[in-house]
Amino acid sequence: MSFPQHRPRRLRSTPALRRMVAEYRVHPSELILPAFIREGLTEPSPILSMPGVMQHSTDSLKRAATEAVERGVGGIMLFGIPAHRDATGSAGIDPDGVLNRAIADVRAEVGDSLVVMSDVCLDEFTDHGHCGVLAEDGSVDNDTTLALYAQMAVEQANAGSHVLGPSGMMDGQVAVIRQALDEAGHQDTVVLAYAAKYASAFYGPFREAVDSQLQGDRRTYQMDAANRREALLEVELDIEEGADMVMVKPAMSYLDILADVAAMSPVPVAAYQISGEYAMIEAAAANGWIDRRRAIEESVLGIKRAGAQMILTYWASELALWLDEKN
Repeated sequence: MSFPQHRPRRLRSTPALRRMVAEYRVHPSELILPAFIREGLTEPSPILSMPGVMQHSTDSLKRAATEAVERGVGGIMLFGIPAHRDATGSAGIDPDGVLNRAIADVRAEVGDSLVVMSDVCLDEFTDHGHCGVLAEDGSVDNDTTLALYAQMAVEQANAGSHVLGPSGMMDGQVAVIRQALDEAGHQDTVVLAYAAKYASAFYGPFREAVDSQLQGDRRTYQMDAANRREALLEVELDIEEGADMVMVKPAMSYLDILADVAAMSPVPVAAYQISGEYAMIEAAAANGWIDRRRAIEESVLGIKRAGAQMILTYWASELALWLDEKN
């Protein structure tokens, strides 16, 4: 049978019909809000390349976390910006460092009503901006870095983080972190592995957000954009090492990778709608070139449709409010 018997448009004729037959829906509990806290701030500081996003003070971060709870957002992913950096990123391991204090503050504010997550990586804390310590030849020393990740993970768990997100793309990072957590009595702390993280051009605004000191690039440890099968290997290795959840980053230009990972992963899959994706939509909307709300909703739905069960997006709280209005 074909036209005129088949008329697919019948199911698009009213908003109610479209809602009823929708194959995918985004729920606020699937959204994770990335948030930045900068040491020493008494008031939030806007990030120019990410309109609407800010470097938080302690008080504004707690307000953002509370708002996320009120709107039904699933989680918050915390990134810290220290006042002082050094070659080994020691502020990231300091129990009283900006990120560890923020974890404790947010956890005290929201308890278990929001999944408190934190970034396990040294790039925000090093004076060279790389995700690990440097060897004498200037390369990133994978195995020396792992020992620091283990310490960092334990301190974040001590501070109260429910979920740790190792994002540095060091080989073996999940295994080392899992072992360190278990030995420290944090068997219930979840590891969300940034399993397939690409060396993307779309990270630019994030580097402003964390005041990155990076010179050069991260191509020797983050994945090459040309590679697809390699992503599955990275995911398999992280799952074997004990990852409870895995992530694809970025989302927008890697939806094929996300679909591949979602099809094979036995653990939940996340995707990160990164700063460059956010900035492009905001810039186009500010110029009147696209409908801002529809573009945001469509972009996030596309990530869900590709297979993500959890979506990190800077629009998490705003989008959750819209979703509540729809429902």
